[in-house]
Amino acid sequence: MHASYLSVRQSTIAGNVANANTQGYQARDTVPFAQVLARTGSDMAMTSRAHLQAPGLGVPVRTDKTGWDVLETSSSVSLEQEMLKASEVSRQHNLDVGVVRSFHRMLMSAVRS
Repeated sequence: MHASYLSVRQSTIAGNVANANTQGYQARDTVPFAQVLARTGSDMAMTSRAHLQAPGLGVPVRTDKTGWDVLETSSSVSLEQEMLKASEVSRQHNLDVGVVRSFHRMLMSAVRS
């Protein structure tokens, strides 16, 4: 989920940079990920009758089919700000990749033991 959010945010930033010299273009940005995460159903969900019964399970699963929200800001494009945002997205993506890589190493270590 976070990786696709970062992809959309990077595309939005790239669009801002590409249109930096376009007359009247308003910079765009995505809704912060914390807000996106708050809108999703984070409770455990029972998606199959074969799952074990437990209190609190069986809540409906909410899916957001509308995609990520991209907002127009009231300012023109600042290349410095867009470059800072792009480096932040890159750093967050590298962190995600590092976490997945560590998880994979731990899993492989447990399987080999």
